[in-house]
Amino acid sequence: MSRFTLAAVALAGLASGVLGADLKTCGQTQYDPAQYVCHENQFLCPITAGEPLSNCAGACYSKFMYSCTDNVLALLPATSIPFTLTADNPGLPIHGKPVTASDFHWTINGETKSYCPDQVGDSCPKGDKTIIAAGGGGISMNVMVPGGQLAFLDPYWNIGYTQAHSANIPSGSVTTGFAALEGGGLINLNGAGWGWGACPPRASGGGGPAWNLVAKNATNAEKYAECLPINLKINSVASGTIGAWQYT
Repeated sequence: MSRFTLAAVALAGLASGVLGADLKTCGQTQYDPAQYVCHENQFLCPITAGEPLSNCAGACYSKFMYSCTDNVLALLPATSIPFTLTADNPGLPIHGKPVTASDFHWTINGETKSYCPDQVGDSCPKGDKTIIAAGGGGISMNVMVPGGQLAFLDPYWNIGYTQAHSANIPSGSVTTGFAALEGGGLINLNGAGWGWGACPPRASGGGGPAWNLVAKNATNAEKYAECLPINLKINSVASGTIGAWQYT
């Protein structure tokens, strides 16, 4: 999700030209179209997490993180309103599927689980969508329950969230280092992050449609080798929208 230098991309393109098949030509460089995209017949950019990176004056960038205006790259602004998240990688069956809060951690294409006490009555949100808020580098569940529910990266790089009326998080968890970008994605800036990974049910120990969501980095690459790269796309909802009384 970070910027790529043109030199590094060009070298990678030359390497793939030596080893690959069904190559195309970008300028004078051969490249594998399954791994790279050619801009203006001169700039090669890699395809990461299913996204052909865009070009801005010779620099490759992700539209989940940057914009390009008059050939100048700029980080997208932080969002100030609640949002839902969907997985983005057109090559995967979970492309466009929602991030769902269940059993105090986030999954993809699962069932959102929530609770509302009887005494709240008709004032209670439906609780069938996982709605998130962000600010100050942190993220939280967008709920009504007093005290809220903080979201965090646990020591195993899963995203969890606190129980209602409790601030307890596992030792070693991280609560900051997130960027929720308007018109872009949710970015993890912790641990020299490699982006997000979606682990098929067989890799996360369960059955059914839900995939586990992890933050990938150099320390857990082997453990999560089966987890496939995705972006997390931000889908803004109306300002003031509350997702649930509490998520469970």
